[in-house]
Parts: sequence; C-alpha cells; structure tokens
Amino acid sequence: MANLYLTEQNSILRKSGDRLIVQKDDETLLDVQCHKIDAVLIFGNVQFTTQAVHELFEHGIEMAILTRTGKLIGQITSPATKNITLRLQQFKKYWDNTFRLAFSRELVSGKIKNGIQVIRHFSYNHPDISFEAELIALKTRLNDVRSVARIEQLFGLEGSAANEYFDAFGKMILSEFTFPGRKKHPSTDPVNALLSLTYTMIFNEISSLLDGLGFDPYLSYYHSIDYGRASLASDLMEEFRAPIGDRLTLTLVNNRVFSKDDFYSNPNEGVYLRREALKRYFVEYEGVLNREFVRKETGENTTFRKCFRLQAERLASSIQDDNPYIPFELEI
Repeated sequence: MANLYLTEQNSILRKSGDRLIVQKDDETLLDVQCHKIDAVLIFGNVQFTTQAVHELFEHGIEMAILTRTGKLIGQITSPATKNITLRLQQFKKYWDNTFRLAFSRELVSGKIKNGIQVIRHFSYNHPDISFEAELIALKTRLNDVRSVARIEQLFGLEGSAANEYFDAFGKMILSEFTFPGRKKHPSTDPVNALLSLTYTMIFNEISSLLDGLGFDPYLSYYHSIDYGRASLASDLMEEFRAPIGDRLTLTLVNNRVFSKDDFYSNPNEGVYLRREALKRYFVEYEGVLNREFVRKETGENTTFRKCFRLQAERLASSIQDDNPYIPFELEI
C-alpha cells in the first residue's frame, strides 16, 4: 500500500471498474488498482471525476488537495469510519488538565529525545564535528520537562530546545547547501524548503489517519486550537519531525540527491522544488516511510507509516482507557 501523488498539471483522474486511471490529452499516465492505494494527493491543476471520488469512498481512500508547492487546501473523506464514542471521549479529555499536561509532557520529551538521537547517530559517523554543547543543552531541556506544571511552560522549553537542536542540525549539512537556521512561512532556502515540505507531508498523513480512525483531528491537547487547522495532527507529528523530516532532508542534501538547480524562488513566496525534482522527492519520501526496521520494544518489523497508526492507537487507548501515552522514540 502506498500514496498516489498526482503532479502532472492538466491531467485528470478517472475510474474504470475498480481501477484509477490518470490521463492527459489522449495518453494514459497511470493505471492502478484501488486496493493498492492508501491515499490520493493532488497537487495543483489536476482534475478528477465524481465517479473517481465515489470509487475512493468505497475503498476508504482519502483524497488531499494541495497547491503545486505542497500547501494543503482541503481533504475529501468518507463518513464511514466516524467513531462517535471515541470523539465523545476525546472532547471529554480536553477539559481534563491533568491528562493534557501528562500527554503534552510525553510529546515534548519524545521530540527532544528523537532530536538527541539524530545528533548522536550523525556524530558516530562524523566524530570530527563536536555537538557537545548542543547535546548538553538538549539534555537539560529534557530534564526540565519533567518539572513543568503548565502547558504554557512547555512551549517555552520546546522553543529553546528547537533552537539548540537546529544549531546542531546546521553542522550536519555537508554539501553545497547552507542552513541559516529554521525559516518558515515562507522557506527562504532549499534546506528549509525540504524540511517544510516533509513536515507538511507528515502532517497530511497523520491528519487523514486520525480522521479515518474516528478522531476529531481539529481538537488537540498540546497545540492551541485554531480555526481550520487539524491541531491534533500537529500534536502527533512532533515526535516524527526529527526521525523522518530532518533525517530525510540530510540524506537528500548530503548525498546530493538534489542540487541548487532543483529549486526555484518566488519573490516573497519562498523557495520550492521544481516539478521534476518534486517527483523524485516523492520517491524518496515513500522509500523512507515504507522501509522496514525492527522495534526493540516488540522485536517486530515495522515502518514509519505503521508507526503513525500505532501512535494514534496509543492515543485512543489513553483517551478511552486511561493508559499512559508512550511517544515514538527513534532507536539507533
């Protein structure tokens, strides 16, 4: 199972039997069975028929509509998987400050731990680069999380940890690219563009997954609730930023998968991948999410995509059965 990324401008998504077909003019660009698809992501000016959407609904496949540069516009989803019992419990837990604080602490702890693991893994292969100051600072922030009494305090700790982590991240860029620090809205350089794109992809996947499992993706426990934003996806994606987004970006730039020529700049709108480079990016992204690895805690083979679901299920268990939430931790 994999996501289907449609980037060919002016193409159209149709259905034929239980198959999806992508056509442009008189040429068939893709012909695939629905049961092989998890989700369909449409970038830019790609059309689709009502019949194709019906087929997606019948197979429980979500559709996300994005701009050509990867900004989410909206999602189309079937109502078949709505779990009203889970949603009632989810809303009830929102008013439980003890639950929210405990969950938020675990999120931030997991995020910092995963950042530390990314730095450690890189330093094993590059002992000539010192990360001692950054690691000491991150471990201090990690210890501070345990004594936080309010979620608002966590925001400050998380922000400080992120600044220290990205100081270390800049040292990990070993190519023609440079990293001026984390810049977003818009991204000002290729490295930040890759980070933002990957974070967006992770966010979209988790948002669709939460919706499919019966959560209300807009009701979060750590991030503030904002009109039109799936804030619960923002919660769960925190622990995956470094293991997926940051490591993939480092691979793409340090292994010279992309060069500066693969990016373009729009005045006042940021830096983005060119269309052909974007297609190559999706191949790399899918490779990372579907690559199997062994979890030490279970001894079982898994993938990052399966881990998305596991963390959502752990959250459901915390909400419904009062089990402690255990964040995803990167194992090196």
